[in-house]
Amino acid sequence: MTSRRKLRFDEIGYWSEIKLDILKEYARAYSTIFSSKHQARFHHLYVDAFAGAGVHLSKATREFVPGSPLNALRVEPPFKEYYFIDLDGRKVEFLKRTVGDRSDVHIYHGDCNDLLLREVFPNVRYEDYRRGLCVLDPYGLHLNWEVIRTAGQLRTIDLFLTFPVMDINRNALWRHPEKLGEVSLQRMNAFWGDDSWRQVAYKPDPTLFGDVDVRTEPAAVPEAFQNRLRQVAGFPHVPKPLPMRNSAGAIVYYLFFASQNPAGLGVAEYLLRKYQHHGARP
Repeated sequence: MTSRRKLRFDEIGYWSEIKLDILKEYARAYSTIFSSKHQARFHHLYVDAFAGAGVHLSKATREFVPGSPLNALRVEPPFKEYYFIDLDGRKVEFLKRTVGDRSDVHIYHGDCNDLLLREVFPNVRYEDYRRGLCVLDPYGLHLNWEVIRTAGQLRTIDLFLTFPVMDINRNALWRHPEKLGEVSLQRMNAFWGDDSWRQVAYKPDPTLFGDVDVRTEPAAVPEAFQNRLRQVAGFPHVPKPLPMRNSAGAIVYYLFFASQNPAGLGVAEYLLRKYQHHGARP
């Protein structure tokens, strides 16, 4: 009980619980496919790069809700291995105690932008008959494009990615972009991979004093990111993302899916359609 008092659990709303349901259902379907006798040569992994403590606190019920790591560990048939990463040492220690001593579970404390490239992705190589389901659920602009691009180039990853549009709007997509600070620009460039997001987010508006950059339609940015996942990262199958809303109905983030596999696309599209009309809750 002492660790519970010291550790502050992430509080999640209705749509985050929906996201966990989607991840859980897809993980079950994914592991079922790769556990079949027809796929016996494959070694399939589950990766959560922002694993947290493994449990969250529901804003609606004030009860504890299993997070992505614990849901994945309960999937039957099981994955062959699990890789969990978080930057918060207290959450990592809590997750380690919850999981216990298991040789198939690897838990890392540190920056996923480094650990994924150095420690995890080398274990999901195409030529080794490895395949992986990877969850990238950053709290904001805390993810580098190199991670996403590498996942695509591996040709072995099915990816669920949170596109943090609220944090992007707050930190980068200002009405007056000339007032953006250097730190905000660097964070957005790192997430996007370069500064081409500016051509998507703004368009020149001629005035008496010359052109002034003004915001484009809000949907333009996630649409461009969807194309970027296909054309730059190299994921051939990227359906339209699911907007995730807060209790006021405002879009907080988009849930993207990206895959090399048309079968995975079919499962993901079914789940995204299934949950798209669930609406906001308090």
